[in-house]
Formats: sequence, C-alpha cells, structure tokens
Amino acid sequence: MQIHVVQEGQSVYGIAQAYGTTPEEIARSNELPDPNRLVVGQSIVIPIVGSFYWVRQGDNLYSIGQQFGIPAQELAQINQIPLDAPLQVNTRLYIPPRPKVSLESNAYVEPIGGSVSPELEESARSRTPYLTYLAPFSYQLNRDGTLTVPPLNAFAEIASANNAGLMMTITNLEEGAFSEEVGAAVLTNETAQNTMLDQIVEITKEVGYRDVHFDFEFLRTEDRERYNQFLRKAVERLRGEGLLVSTALAPKTRADQPGQWYEAHDYRAHGEIVDFVVLMTYEWGYSGGPPMAVSPLGPVREVIEYALTEMPANKIMMGQNLYGYDWTLPYEPGEEYARALSPNRAVELAFSRNVPIQYDAESQAPFFEYVDDAGSEHVVWFEDARSIQAKFDLIKELGLRGISYWKLGLPFTQNWLLLNDQFDIKKF
Repeated sequence: MQIHVVQEGQSVYGIAQAYGTTPEEIARSNELPDPNRLVVGQSIVIPIVGSFYWVRQGDNLYSIGQQFGIPAQELAQINQIPLDAPLQVNTRLYIPPRPKVSLESNAYVEPIGGSVSPELEESARSRTPYLTYLAPFSYQLNRDGTLTVPPLNAFAEIASANNAGLMMTITNLEEGAFSEEVGAAVLTNETAQNTMLDQIVEITKEVGYRDVHFDFEFLRTEDRERYNQFLRKAVERLRGEGLLVSTALAPKTRADQPGQWYEAHDYRAHGEIVDFVVLMTYEWGYSGGPPMAVSPLGPVREVIEYALTEMPANKIMMGQNLYGYDWTLPYEPGEEYARALSPNRAVELAFSRNVPIQYDAESQAPFFEYVDDAGSEHVVWFEDARSIQAKFDLIKELGLRGISYWKLGLPFTQNWLLLNDQFDIKKF
C-alpha cells in the first residue's frame, strides 16, 4: 500500500494510472463517495502490493535502500537497473512490501442512549476482523460494588465469529462523568470489592469475556495505593478464572505529574501487576479545549517513552483516536464545544467549503480552516493516512504490544487498510 497526497489538478483517473491500478479500486478502498470530489492535500491510500518511489535530486540506490530498509542490491535487481548507475530524477522505483509485524489491537464500542444502533453494530461487525479485542463500553461500577450492565446486542457473536476476545471494560462513571466518590466508595470497602469481583466472574462466564479491563479515572490521590492493592487482589482472583487483566492509564510524562487525572495512576505498579495497559494517548485537542491535533505525535511519544521507563514495551498498547474536531473561532473557554466528526466527514467538509487540507509536520496531523454560512471561522483537526502511519511507525520503532482505538462508529477506512497491510493481528 502507498499513501498519496492529492495535488492541484489531479484526478482519481490520473492517480490510478501513475500507480498501475484502477480508479474504481482507489474509490472502493478509500470509500470515496464521489471519485470526482478530491480535495487538494487529501491523503489517499493506493491499494497496491508494495509501493513506488520517485527519485529525487541526490538520491542513489544506497540512500533509497537505507530509507526503506532494503539492500541496494535488492532494489537494483527488482527494478532491473545497474547498481551504480546514476538515477534520473522522477524515475519510478518499485519498493517491495516489508514483512508484517505482529500486533494486538483493541477497539472500544460505546452504545449511546441505552441501546446499540444498527450503524454501531455494523461498524463492530466490519472492523472486528482487524481486532484482537472488542471492548463494549462500559460496565459502570456502583458504590456498593454492583455493576450496571451495558447493552451488548450481537457483540459477543461478532467477537466469536472473528476470533477476537471480548474485553469487559469497567468504569467508575456516574451520571456521565468519572466519579472520585464511586472510586473511593469501592476502593475503601472490601465487601464492595468482593461484590464486584463475584459479579465480574459471573458475567465473564455468561458472556465469554477474555480480558477484564479497569478504566478507573479521576480517583483521589490518597486512593493511589488502594487502587494498586485492589488490582493485586483482582489479578489473583481473575487469573484463577483464566482471565487476562488490563487497565487504562492517563497520559503521564513523569511519575509525580500533578492533577487528579494522573496522581492515582501508578505506571510502575500497573506494569508489574496487570497483563497490559492502554495508554490514553489522545485528547490533547478535545471538545472543550483549544484547537489542536487530538493526538500530536510529539506528546504521544513523550508519554510512551516515559511509560517505557516504568514497564516493558510488550505491556503497552498505545491509545489512538478515530475522530477529529471542528472548532468555531475564536476559541473561548467554556463558551462553545467543538463538534466531533469522522475523518471521512472532515474531507467531505473541506470539499464542500472548497478549502485545501494542510498538514502540520510537527504534530503529524492534518487540518483545514473554513468559513460557515453565518460567516463564522472554523478550524478542523482530524486524522488521515499520514497521521496514522506516523503512529504505526512509532509502534514499530518502540516495539509496543499494540494499539487501542477510541472508538468505533465514525468511519476511518484508511486506518484499517494500513493496519491490515502492515501488521499480523493476533487472534484468540
């Protein structure tokens, strides 16, 4: 597969000719609603085996081979050119596909309004072939240790049909927000903890869960060690039932990072206690905050590199968003919330407003600006093939266990194309 960025005057037909494929295949693979509606700066995944490289000034086979991790001799042989012959600028070279990397992948799936919509169920059905885990979000913890069960519909059937493990996600959500009171009520009460663990065991047997995932957020600082002790207790009980145990961790860059979202999350302890963790490496740009990339590469790297000082790489799943935000400008804190939108919808919006898509090299994320019908200015930050490729490269570089997506339901076709092309997804 190859990522192509649309330039002024290009068409799907011309792009297909350049890569030796068909316009229909490009349109189908990228789920383009209208192949004639391309946006300057839009990224397109070209569905070919391997990729092509156009020679630039100063290139030679040795430098190109080093860039792609391929011996110069192999490049020369594949492209039937002499090893030491000068390369003409704009010569097209074929780059063979690199070996796939083994990876675990997870995606949360969150029913809204107490029911699973047909669209959400279809999203789970179409994407679970690319997943190790499917995580219904969420079983909400009550103060007495009982659990409120989410609607599941066909999620268990979908996971089983695709050899994916169901992940039982448990949260301290109360009335739509993470609650320190719920966390404290259970973490300070052995009876409530035992009630929760008994119900977890019962539900995992009934539904067929493979992993129990604790997503306890906004805990009191004084409950940090209580949370660690609870996890030790949970692991002892649940591993005896043949279950994996994992946790979600706020994106920290140091052990003593201040703030209630961070202080009770002990990276080192979680790395020692549970089977793996999900780092929530997204929401730098969020609905109530200033406009910026949702998961800028630099901050994501900083969080993961700190985590690697506290736990091994094979316990770390990098969190990744499947959405972007549309902010109205000027941004005023607390005045108006940004609107979430899918990457596919973002491109459609750029086309409808006749504006080019730009790409921020520092954050490794696409964005564009437009003016709405009322004359208000907007900026949209989202994800595309280039931004997700940057995250895939980081996973490979650091040797991480895998990737965890928040969340299914907003179309991002290019992610799944590239994931499937570059990784062997572990299955149960």
